[in-house]
Amino acid sequence: MAQNPQLAPIRVVVAKPGLDGHDRGAKVVARALRDSGCEVIYTGLHQSPEQIIATAIQEDAQAIGLSILSGAHMSIFERILTLLKENNAQNIVIFGGGIIPEADRQALKDKGVGEIFTPGATTQEIITWLQNAVGANSK
Repeated sequence: MAQNPQLAPIRVVVAKPGLDGHDRGAKVVARALRDSGCEVIYTGLHQSPEQIIATAIQEDAQAIGLSILSGAHMSIFERILTLLKENNAQNIVIFGGGIIPEADRQALKDKGVGEIFTPGATTQEIITWLQNAVGANSK
């Protein structure tokens, strides 16, 4: 589903934080977002939370998508949220994907992460959620 051509495209940073080298899912999501009309900045592997936030701010991103399969999702998301607050950038929508237990998914949402997508989520679900989340956040 393409975005409304009268609206500016959503700018989203897709990142692989930490030491996890499994990037296929992040690349699939990045491409699907691009194909839907988003402007995607893919940071590549082994990014620190500080690098991710710096990129998002520099690129004037409206959203950050994190792919985390290392098991460090709680600490990485918490650091990202802290850095957003420290940089007065809480308007940037955060979402992620990976193998993340249900209890942790809810805890992350309670802390301010917009959504967590697990294996089996379709790219269309991610695109639709992002369009709705960024649209709601810009009002």
